[in-house]
Amino acid sequence: MSRKAFAASDAEWAYHGGDLVRVGDIRLSPATHALNYGTGVFEGIRCYETDKGPAVFRLTDHLERLHN
Repeated sequence: MSRKAFAASDAEWAYHGGDLVRVGDIRLSPATHALNYGTGVFEGIRCYETDKGPAVFRLTDHLERLHN
């Protein structure tokens, strides 16, 4: 059984520092801004269940940010 330095999921690869790298090779400092201040939360797009079916809050804004 191998031990990974950091794994948020079972994904084998992640986009990190401008490259695709193996998740187990990623090393994060405890001083990382995203860990201390939660800024990494803005890197995801969540889909919510509604009475009218799945919905994404401000999808256009998320996609524009991703594009930029």
